[in-house]
Amino acid sequence: MTTSSSTNDSMAHSKMAIDIAIRIGLIALLVYWCLRIFLPFLTPILWAIIIAVAIYPVHQKLESSLGGRKKLALGLFTVIALSLLIVPTVMLADSMIVAAHTLSKGLEAGTLQIPPPPESVAGWPLIGETLHTVWGAASNNLMATIEHYAPQFKSVAKWLLSAAAGAGLTLLQFLISILIAAFFIAKAEETRSFARALSIRIAGDEGEYFAELAGATMRSVAQGVLGVAFIQSLLAGIGMLVAGVPGAGLWALLVLILAVVQLPPLLVLGPVMIYLFSTADTVPAVLFMIWGLLVSFSDTLLKPLLLGRGVDVPMLVILIGAIGGMMFSGIIGLFSGAVVLALGYKLFVAWLTQEFDAGESNEPDKEGLARGE
Repeated sequence: MTTSSSTNDSMAHSKMAIDIAIRIGLIALLVYWCLRIFLPFLTPILWAIIIAVAIYPVHQKLESSLGGRKKLALGLFTVIALSLLIVPTVMLADSMIVAAHTLSKGLEAGTLQIPPPPESVAGWPLIGETLHTVWGAASNNLMATIEHYAPQFKSVAKWLLSAAAGAGLTLLQFLISILIAAFFIAKAEETRSFARALSIRIAGDEGEYFAELAGATMRSVAQGVLGVAFIQSLLAGIGMLVAGVPGAGLWALLVLILAVVQLPPLLVLGPVMIYLFSTADTVPAVLFMIWGLLVSFSDTLLKPLLLGRGVDVPMLVILIGAIGGMMFSGIIGLFSGAVVLALGYKLFVAWLTQEFDAGESNEPDKEGLARGE
């Protein structure tokens, strides 16, 4: 009788284990399926979250200035954001098309001339002699130089086409991200409630604080990294337009990219300075050199003012997180790296403070021991 009962219990446990395994497998399959469906939209949604969090305070001010009309403020935000993305892109594309047409026309007519290189170029470390030789050969006979370096030009052309295709895909992703960000802002209360509930579910009572810290860190990085990069590229583009540098829009874009990846804009503005000293009068070239140096080193003043503003985390932690995150996972890592390192820093400080307080509370009462208590 006992044996039969134990056998029935064993069979019931086995059926229960099989039933649980099937349920877990089905849930795992559903989660995997959902992730596969969601994966193509992961990057646009991440950028939408970043844009919405970074721009929400500005949207609130715009809404209050419009008398609390949410739909009008949201429509203006969407139009302005799309214009800021599309208008510079169209201007840059137009500048590149005009420059390519002028270059092609000059090559066909044989009127394209390259000024000879300054003698100081040969003294540059590593690349000076090679650059001086190629530059000199191009200034003497451009077509022969192009034919001689045809394989290199073809590889560069392939890279440019690939980069252009990647830029087009990135532009499309940003367009989608702006529209999704507008949806997040329109549903700000629901989105905030969801984020608060999720953070509390993950981190307990401190979850709401960490959610606010993550949002403030995103806004700080948007201001201190992307904002500074945009200011530097805008100032550099204005300077090059005034100086009459051909393809100023393209060089301004390169300045923006370098500034975002935390490289000095002088890497682009330096060769432009050399070009102006070779082709323009001395006074404009000197003025542009001064302007370019001011633009290149303006981040030393702007970053302390903008980076880490409103965040209870040292600026160095945010800067290291932004740079390290970008090196680890690209441009999106500027934000994810800063947020993760800021959260890790606060968790470490909280743990350290808790340990320190616990150590103080566990110290023996020396005066009580002296009194024999």
